Amino acid sequence: MTLSKISILLGVEFLAPALLIFFAAELFKRGASQFPRSILTGYVLMGGATIWFLCNLNQEQTADFLAYKNPMMMGFGAVGVLTCIYVTDFLSIRGLAVLLMLGAKEMLDSARWVDTQWRLLISTLAYLMILGGMWWTIAPWRFRDLLNWAIGDPDRLKLIGGIFTGIGALLVALGFTVFRD
Repeated sequence: MTLSKISILLGVEFLAPALLIFFAAELFKRGASQFPRSILTGYVLMGGATIWFLCNLNQEQTADFLAYKNPMMMGFGAVGVLTCIYVTDFLSIRGLAVLLMLGAKEMLDSARWVDTQWRLLISTLAYLMILGGMWWTIAPWRFRDLLNWAIGDPDRLKLIGGIFTGIGALLVALGFTVFRD
């Protein structure tokens, strides 16, 4: 995927919750408070993360792994399924964390080949996503606490919505201009 498309998609992902915050704050609060313990959302996110990871692994052509590719595919597929069965506590946060790290890989792979200093914004966001993904995988209650803090005060929530709007608008603008193919 090109950096232009990634930037636009990432910008939309920042703008979507911001629009909910400004136009349907109560709906956003209700969804945000239910997200950490949502089993169905966890199944969807962890299932998507498992499939995405397996697709990446299947495309890997490193000679060191070729002999072990099929057992690794089965093993990691089993880990994804068994996680959905046995690690249901904060499953949605863990699934989101894995998706953040997989998305960061795509961002870094695409930003490497773009000759502009603006790519550092995408790279910085990617590394923040990796750090957040690792932290929330091992301590998912921290994400829950962060969500509760964010939705606890209406003024704070609007400020967060404004920050997300600014970042999202910048990313979409960069995708249509600087990162254009």
